[in-house]
Amino acid sequence: MPAFLQFAFMQRALLAALLVGLAAPSVGVFLVQKRMALMGDGIGHIALTGVALGFLLGTAPVLTAVVVASLGAVAIELVRQQGRTSGDVALALMFYGGIAGGVLLIGLSPGGTNVNLLSYLFGSLTAVSTADVYVITGLSACLLLTLLAVGREMFAVCHDEEHARVSGLPVRTLNVLLAVLAAVTVTVAMRVVGLLLVSALMVVPVAAAQQLVRGFRSTVLLALGIGVVASVGGVSGSYYADTAPGALIVVVALAVFALATLAATGLRRVRPRIRA
Repeated sequence: MPAFLQFAFMQRALLAALLVGLAAPSVGVFLVQKRMALMGDGIGHIALTGVALGFLLGTAPVLTAVVVASLGAVAIELVRQQGRTSGDVALALMFYGGIAGGVLLIGLSPGGTNVNLLSYLFGSLTAVSTADVYVITGLSACLLLTLLAVGREMFAVCHDEEHARVSGLPVRTLNVLLAVLAAVTVTVAMRVVGLLLVSALMVVPVAAAQQLVRGFRSTVLLALGIGVVASVGGVSGSYYADTAPGALIVVVALAVFALATLAATGLRRVRPRIRA
């Protein structure tokens, strides 16, 4: 057994990383399919406002981040669906409003600039408490069960929204649900990956899987595997490198993407020769 598993904080961090590695790509695959890969980044900025609100009110920042991020994601999705604001503009509103609200509320909170946001922005091994593990476990379970229940309908909406609407699916409800699930994913992952990097874990494993497989189910399964490897590997490596785990998790995910791209390129070059 690795020596670092003797420490309780590493056990908590690895368990949280495992759950995050499953949750983030499972939602990210729908965002990629919908061509809204940057949505997680925008929600991360809004979640920063929720974290700051938690410090201001003296409550659990993770729970306030869930509420604020969910409300913000739903609001932006409803604005986008009205057709008056395009998707990229709606995401820009997330970016600017989230950062501005977070900085403003942190300045008003007790301690002000002394509040340490680094563990929320980039993740931290020692920041994952027992209470955080319970919250992450509960939210991850709800998220994964929801996707199992409505994943097929959600894929139909992300693949062809107009066809899904004609088929009688509740398109608006499913879009709002996806926005909420993305918000929950961001807040689940922020203690491990960090708010500024969580979007990469939602997107990069999916992009890597798409290099090697074509079917939606195969893409989901492979993306989950890559997400778990990147999360657990990044957390384990950050213990020895003494770095914030978020950065190393993303670097591992990008390395897997690079290898998958090279493998896919090699296969495309070999197949024509075999057929010839």
